Amino acid sequence: MEHDHEGQRVSRRRLLAGVSSVGLGALVTACAGKSPVTTSTGETVALQAVTDADLTALFTGARTCTLTATTTQGPYYFDADKIRSDVREDKQGAKLRLALQVQDSETCKPIPHAVVEIWHCDAGGLYSGAEAASGGGGTPPTGPPPTGTPPTGGPPPGGDQDLEPTDDKRYLRGAQVTNQRGTVEFTTIWPGWYRGRTVHVHVMVHVGNEKTLTTQLMFDEALNTEVLATQPYAQRTGRDTFNDNDSIYQPSMLLKVTKARDGYVGCIVLNADPDHDGV
Repeated sequence: MEHDHEGQRVSRRRLLAGVSSVGLGALVTACAGKSPVTTSTGETVALQAVTDADLTALFTGARTCTLTATTTQGPYYFDADKIRSDVREDKQGAKLRLALQVQDSETCKPIPHAVVEIWHCDAGGLYSGAEAASGGGGTPPTGPPPTGTPPTGGPPPGGDQDLEPTDDKRYLRGAQVTNQRGTVEFTTIWPGWYRGRTVHVHVMVHVGNEKTLTTQLMFDEALNTEVLATQPYAQRTGRDTFNDNDSIYQPSMLLKVTKARDGYVGCIVLNADPDHDGV
């Protein structure tokens, strides 16, 4: 189902100031779609008909009340002003639906009206808004690297400073607002890779006017191998970093992934701490 505000440029700050102004009900719906998902038990679930019980089943194995591990936001974050569920634009790759549920780490209750942002690289390892800086990685090129690309082909130094975009691309970036069950869904592609990092998706959760949680989502390496052997991913060789030698990877960051007829579905529960008391 297409949302009335799909692709509309609405800033995260405006959302935080007044969620109702952009139509929360039209913006988000939990696990909505048309493709059936085959679970680990062999049961097929039609996502457009997911009930509370079905949602609980999808999140089985991902549910915990332990505070989600935090990471730095990395060098490629900026507020892209894109409120949308489908972030693919024209990017090719294995279709990936992400169903994310945000809950309070103390009470285990869903957190509604939280803004959830995701961003990640494309199949070639490039980030929108930072194509020049992220354009290393893969089979080592001959000659000097492009301007702005680190000689190693990895990301530039970065921590929690927002990026000043160097191009007008905004693919594979977007934000949604959690519903009463604390859930959002994004449609994207399986991320590619770049030197020095395993395959990952960045996530940031805003509650009120604060960045409440910044973390990353990872994938089982057997699935990474399966996807990266297909096109357009297979055009690049020389991947040097996997989950077991990634500096950020933690097992708790692994998505619970199931195969769908037209791609993959990944689910995870994100436990945020709005009170910032470390619980």
